[in-house]
Amino acid sequence: MNRNQVLQKIEGEGLVAVIRAESPDSALRIAEACAEAGIHALEITFTVPGASRAIESLAARADGMGLLVGAGTVLDPETARIAILSGASFLVSPSLNPETLRMGNRYGIAAIPGAMTVTETLACLEAGADIVKIFPGELFGPAILRAIRGPLPQARLMPTGGVSLDNLAAWLDAGAVAVGVGSQLTAPARMGDYAEVTRIGRRYVEILQAHRRKEDWPSSGR
Repeated sequence: MNRNQVLQKIEGEGLVAVIRAESPDSALRIAEACAEAGIHALEITFTVPGASRAIESLAARADGMGLLVGAGTVLDPETARIAILSGASFLVSPSLNPETLRMGNRYGIAAIPGAMTVTETLACLEAGADIVKIFPGELFGPAILRAIRGPLPQARLMPTGGVSLDNLAAWLDAGAVAVGVGSQLTAPARMGDYAEVTRIGRRYVEILQAHRRKEDWPSSGR
């Protein structure tokens, strides 16, 4: 899958599960729970001990499970290269590091840097980012997307942080091309309740699908 296909799949999926865990095994179990829920875009963060092993394991099964496996909390080009060699299809960062973005470009891997302000978002676009992660989203809520997209309507924004079942539709209404969902989805895994991760994940998928059906309604001719 090339870079453009990866970007299209992220936007097509609409949901990226941000997976933080205390071990590679736990990260893999969370990933499986998310996949069972119908969330197929998975971001294994480099805050997970042995994250590269988890990425490599998931990447080996990605085609068979219909997964898109990426790496998160990629702070520098060294980590980016480790992620790429482990099989990551996309890289996500909490901020802009131009060398990290350049590493992704060098290998044809989609890189999604983070921003919070109009200035930071513009810097990401000028550095070549196709999608910009708006983080931490909970600081301002969905209104921040409208504020950024006012002067930068071309920006494709993916909020992460604070995206809940209650406000997912609001983020989508504000113009998010996709959302990153972390602890609001994966918190039950800390207690070993992976079935609850799947249950919550299904609710996210249901809300996303309902929102998309609503958007399609005017063009359906009904």
